[in-house]
Amino acid sequence: MPRGCPLDCGYCVRHFWGNFEQKTPQLRVTTPEAVAMLTGHAAFRPHTTPVQLFNKATDPMLPGVKPHTFAVLEELDRRGMTNLVLIITRFHVTTEDMAALEALQHVRVSLLFTYSGIADARVEPIAKNRTTIRSIETATARNDRTKVILYWRPIVPGWNDDPETMAGVLEVADSAGVDALVFTGYYHQEENAEFLRASGVAVPYADNYQRRKMLPAELDAKVVRAWQVSGISVPLFRKTSCGVTYAHEIPDYNGHWGVPELCDICPAAQRRRCAADRRSPTEAEFRQAPADLDYGSDTPFLIEDGHVLTHALGEQRRYALQHRLRHQIREVDHPHLHAAHGRALEGYEPREAQRRRLSEARERLSVHARYDDD
Repeated sequence: MPRGCPLDCGYCVRHFWGNFEQKTPQLRVTTPEAVAMLTGHAAFRPHTTPVQLFNKATDPMLPGVKPHTFAVLEELDRRGMTNLVLIITRFHVTTEDMAALEALQHVRVSLLFTYSGIADARVEPIAKNRTTIRSIETATARNDRTKVILYWRPIVPGWNDDPETMAGVLEVADSAGVDALVFTGYYHQEENAEFLRASGVAVPYADNYQRRKMLPAELDAKVVRAWQVSGISVPLFRKTSCGVTYAHEIPDYNGHWGVPELCDICPAAQRRRCAADRRSPTEAEFRQAPADLDYGSDTPFLIEDGHVLTHALGEQRRYALQHRLRHQIREVDHPHLHAAHGRALEGYEPREAQRRRLSEARERLSVHARYDDD
């Protein structure tokens, strides 16, 4: 598995993981070792667990990384696994790459092209040329099994939220004929903010650093309005899994139908798929799921409308349960607010209201836990 990237995107998450200065991808483990680690992981389920290749470590289509990307895909395919595999890139995708992807028979691949419309090379150096746009056009001219998604991110006030830039991104999606369009915000953390400011870039949100992506309600509405006014036929989604599963014509593996305000922009066909698939786990089923994943059988939980409230599972364990049950699993210390869609809560409710909701969620879960102990 390689790590390292030379693309120098100013907002890159590798800033706050301490490896942004590693520009040349370095192989951490061999491809056979990486595949064995993945398929042998306790949380991995053949045909079920969605996979992101090399995400947050490098761009999987860089020249030094691409051979490993295809080696992993081909090995998973050789094993007959039909898992969804997400390849997130902004780099070169060639006709030869598309031929190799289309030759896969089992794994269900989605190419997610990160394209934001940002023109400032201090923020996104690759913006100086049309690399990503050309790759999108190459992919959509040659895809059938492989799905192509325009990943409209990050959307940041003052960087790329003006009408002209938004219209330009929507035009790229429409003219290329991508399968779906997914939009999201910006990870505002101290490390990448400091880097951007040192580069002379105006950074929004002041020192209000957050663990979740920043995309306030006003900006969400602005994106949706621009898409509606454009009249393009490409569907727009707020969540990655929603766009990916729509493209593959299956229900959302993250159970977002339990968050109905997310779905107001979804195509009717996808709403029907997700509605037909939705089923809340029983208490017995939820007790069994963590035990099957070796998380123990004493996980506190509370089944509520559209989600299960838990405590101290950690992000990766929650995701594993979510994919297993296709139902929203939430952490009591990070409650979701109505219409915030799992984003940072700035721009949705005053802090006092947020604290009250957190207190209420903790109380609901603790009462349930005490009841179970009686």
